[in-house]
Amino acid sequence: MLGVGAKFPAFSLQATVSLEKGKAFDTITDQSYKDKWKVYFFWPKDFTFVCPTEIAAFGKLNKEFADRDAQILGGSTDSEFVHHAWRTHHPDLKDLPFPMLADVKRELCNALGILDPQEGVAQRATFVVDPHNVIRFVSVNDLSVGRNPQEVLRVLDALQTDELCPCNWQKGEQVLAVAI
Repeated sequence: MLGVGAKFPAFSLQATVSLEKGKAFDTITDQSYKDKWKVYFFWPKDFTFVCPTEIAAFGKLNKEFADRDAQILGGSTDSEFVHHAWRTHHPDLKDLPFPMLADVKRELCNALGILDPQEGVAQRATFVVDPHNVIRFVSVNDLSVGRNPQEVLRVLDALQTDELCPCNWQKGEQVLAVAI
């Protein structure tokens, strides 16, 4: 799996970006959000149980991520059409404010090293990527355990300080100073 300090791989994927007729799909690449922080999070399968709880939670925090000049991008190995159907039929996903990437060829998941060897789907992985496309944070949960989007936001805040941040540091708190 790619880790902290590695370049996020180049990609070009179809994505579900809305439910509006004629505007539902778009091509998203690694260059689509230049000069922004990116939060990529992957889930195993659409139409499952844990995944929509996470996706909806990221959606609820979208404004807070945007206020930090960060773009959320979710994705799985399902197609853009499956993403669209899921968003259409799941009440918590109808108004998602971020793209749902469709890695149907599994190329991005393979390049990231997050394709689950037993299930053949994306692992429940999160990457925070800086404006230079360098990975600054990685987290992977078991397929059965949802992640905490608030913690991802906290880590983004800490990374954006470019300072030493102690355990459980929250935005606005003091950072650590190196004594000389």
